[in-house]
Amino acid sequence: MSGGPLIVQSDKTLLLEIDHESSAAARSAIAPFAELERAPEHVHTYRVTPLALWNARAAGHDAEQVVDALVRFSRYPVPQALLVDIVDTMGRYGRLQLVKHPVHGLTLVSLDRAVLTEVLRHKKIAPMLGARIDEDTVAVHPSERGRLKQVLLKVGWPAEDFAGYVDGEAHEITLDTSGGWQLRDYQQMAADSFWDGGSGVVVLPCGSGKTIVGAAAMARASATTLILVTNTVSGRQWKRELLARTSLTEDEIGEYSGERKEVRPVTIATYQVITRRSKGEYKHLELFDSRDWGLVIYDEVHLLPAPVFRMTADLQSRRRLGLTATLVREDGREGDVFSLIGPKRYDAPWKDIEAQGWIAPADCVEVRVTLTEAERMAYAVAEPEERYKLCSTARTKIAVVKSILARHEGAQTLVIGAYLDQLEELGAELGAPVIQGSTRNKEREELFDAFRRGEVSTLVVSKVANFSIDLPEATVAVQVSGTFGSRQEEAQRLGRLLRPKKDGHQAHFYSVVSRDTLDTEYAAHRQRFLAEQGYAYRIVDADDLLGPAVGDAASE
Repeated sequence: MSGGPLIVQSDKTLLLEIDHESSAAARSAIAPFAELERAPEHVHTYRVTPLALWNARAAGHDAEQVVDALVRFSRYPVPQALLVDIVDTMGRYGRLQLVKHPVHGLTLVSLDRAVLTEVLRHKKIAPMLGARIDEDTVAVHPSERGRLKQVLLKVGWPAEDFAGYVDGEAHEITLDTSGGWQLRDYQQMAADSFWDGGSGVVVLPCGSGKTIVGAAAMARASATTLILVTNTVSGRQWKRELLARTSLTEDEIGEYSGERKEVRPVTIATYQVITRRSKGEYKHLELFDSRDWGLVIYDEVHLLPAPVFRMTADLQSRRRLGLTATLVREDGREGDVFSLIGPKRYDAPWKDIEAQGWIAPADCVEVRVTLTEAERMAYAVAEPEERYKLCSTARTKIAVVKSILARHEGAQTLVIGAYLDQLEELGAELGAPVIQGSTRNKEREELFDAFRRGEVSTLVVSKVANFSIDLPEATVAVQVSGTFGSRQEEAQRLGRLLRPKKDGHQAHFYSVVSRDTLDTEYAAHRQRFLAEQGYAYRIVDADDLLGPAVGDAASE
């Protein structure tokens, strides 16, 4: 087909023309198997990677669908070699299978004898394997199930795991829909896709009810469950939601955090306490063995710390559910999520959920600030490692933040940043409370509750509010500084605003950026994931903020 919005190149890059009438349909078609690399104004660059193709394959997409999407939307004939490569790459997934043998226990079975011969000669793989049972089957040491999958992925032969799961200790859990709610279609599909696959990751936008998917999986398992979360506030939100949506009672749910060490049929533990070292050892990893868990849930799986990966390698006989808004990991360990937690089982594009009315539409604006001469000079002479902090915490931004807040007077607003001295200064200037890492959990929860009730209209927050904090009333977020170019952080921050608004209004997400500095460069990188989801940033000059350039804010 000629005239399409996509240019498919032999180096596996895809160029998508954003202004084309079919660009949204093309983006949706390529999203399951292509990763966005660059997102300037008019042409976005995607790359087709083996891991993206294997994730697509595990989520139920076949090579024929991938080829069809490329051919249908491509402006020019698609290079034949690339199509052949896609078919071959997707065909590598599952040619090796982990299977439970009635006599020999865990085995690696090959549908292609030459592949088995190849991996048997690999020096890292050979020690994990036992005796050769027949020409297509070799025994696997049960303790090596996770690590074997990790290495096989790295050598380009990802194994499909059919070895099954132990049921764990039974514990009855049912969904309680007496309040008149029910699972949304996509939540039901996500829970079903996870259960049918046995283990894996569900990718849903912030605000779309990932906790409910977790609850549905727990009801399906009806077994003891270990839930790992990013922080104590998030853990308590999980507890509140489970008490409201399931048959679980207060006594059945334990908190395992810095403050409490309760192990109950459903135990909610923070990553922080699990990975805390004492005399060089991870003392709390024994929590994984403290009960015969039937299900392990990893909230915000894109943030999983390295020690938890190591422990998860030993948990392969337990069902594992990862929940996240983005599979992007800034440390590049997406492959470990695939092999140890499991492949992507379900993925709903943010704009699809928005179109159904389950998350709020969002207007994303990048506000470019011109530094003063003194600030520019300080930046010019700064050491390279100091430059980003200097430009992202420039005092010139404070007046801009005030202008934005005046523009949305009375709106529930989050001001988000990464540097504590900047946040303290903003808190003082705006007369707003500051929540950061050292703020006690009790105080955090009190402030979040006051914000939810409308008693506090502005909160200044550090990255502690990036994750799993349920603030449905927030309609405006102003980002003043970030963790360099973190795409996952940008997604989480916008996610604070996406819960539907009672009055139907859209959310406003501002990123205040110092022009002609690293701040601008990092901002472009942070925005990549959201551009992949169909969000467009408008760039405005700070000097125009009081004019009509900031969209429909003035009409609200």
